[in-house]
Amino acid sequence: MPITLRDVANRAGVSAMTVSRVINGRAGVDAETQRKVEDAIEALDYVPNRVARGLISQKTATLGLIVPDVVNPFFSPVVRGAETTARKAGYRLLLCNSEGDLRLEREYIDDLVSHRVEGLLIAPASDNSRHSVFPLLRRGFPVVLIDRALPDLDCDLIVSDSATGARRLVEHLIAVGHREIAHVTDAEDTSTGRERLRGYRDALEAAGIPYRSEYVLRTTVDRIGGYRATQQVLSLDPLPTAIFAVNNMTVVGAMQALRERNMIVPKDMALACFDDVEHLAVLSPFLTVIDQPAETFGSLGAQLLLERISGKAGPRTRRIVLQTDLIVRASCGSKEGALPHRV
Repeated sequence: MPITLRDVANRAGVSAMTVSRVINGRAGVDAETQRKVEDAIEALDYVPNRVARGLISQKTATLGLIVPDVVNPFFSPVVRGAETTARKAGYRLLLCNSEGDLRLEREYIDDLVSHRVEGLLIAPASDNSRHSVFPLLRRGFPVVLIDRALPDLDCDLIVSDSATGARRLVEHLIAVGHREIAHVTDAEDTSTGRERLRGYRDALEAAGIPYRSEYVLRTTVDRIGGYRATQQVLSLDPLPTAIFAVNNMTVVGAMQALRERNMIVPKDMALACFDDVEHLAVLSPFLTVIDQPAETFGSLGAQLLLERISGKAGPRTRRIVLQTDLIVRASCGSKEGALPHRV
C-alpha cells in the first residue's frame, strides 16, 4: 500500500496537520518537530500526493500538453521548451499524444481536466478540434493553442508565419531554375496546411508560373503519407523537377520513394520542406528547409499559459506569430552546395 501522510504523522509522533505544514513550508512548526517529520518522510520514502493536495487547494501546479505526433522531430523541442518553462515556475507537465485523432484528443482533454491540470497547451489535430476546445474557453479554463490555429475561436495562440515561409522556400526553388514544383501538403482542415499552400501559390503567381492543381498532393503528414504522395508525383506528366514537402516527416517518405526509383536528389528531383531535423542536419547537412523556432513554441506557450492561470494576462487574448528561417543546403540543386546559410 502507498505510504500516506497519516503514516508519516504516526512515525514522527505528530498530527497529520503538522506534517502538512512541514511539507508545504508553512510557519508554526519548531525545529525539532520539523526534523522528526523530515526523518519520517525519508525513512518511509513518502511522496506527497499532488492530486490529493490539489483537490483541497484547487492548485496542482500541473499543466497539460497535447501534441498530434510525438514521433515528429518538430515536437521534441516544443515539449522541451514547455517543460523547462513550467519547471522553472514550479509546475510539472503531463504530455499526451493525440496521434492526430479527434476522438483520442477529446479523451485526453477530458482526462487532463479531470486530473486537475491548471491549464492546457494544445497543438490541435485539425479544425474540428474546436468542438473540444470551445467548451473549455466558454467556462474560462486556461488554454493556449500552439502551431495550429482554430477557426472562430478567440484564444491565446502561437503560430509561425507559415505562408511567408512557404513562399520564400518556393521562391528559392524558382530562383535556382525550377518551374514545375509539386507540393506534398496537409489536409485542408489544418491551418498550417492552408497557410503553406497559400505561400506556394503566391510564389508561383509572383513568378508568372501557372498553378496546377494536379501538382498539389494532400496526404497524412508522416513518412507513409509522404511516400504515397511522392509515388503520385512520379506518375505525373510532365514530371515535376522539385517537391516541396509540408514537413520533415513527409520529406522522409518522399526520399524513400525517390530512392526506390533510383532517383538522385537533387540531380533527378529537388527536395525541400518545412522544419529542420537538428541532429540529422549536424550529421549530414543536406535538406533545404524552412526552420521554425520549435522550442520557442513550447517555452512561450507555457509562459502565456502561466500568465493566464495567474490572472496576469488580462481579458484580451494574445496572438503571437513567430518568424521562420530559410536554410539553403544542397537538396534544391543550388549553387551554394551543401554548406548551410540563412537567407
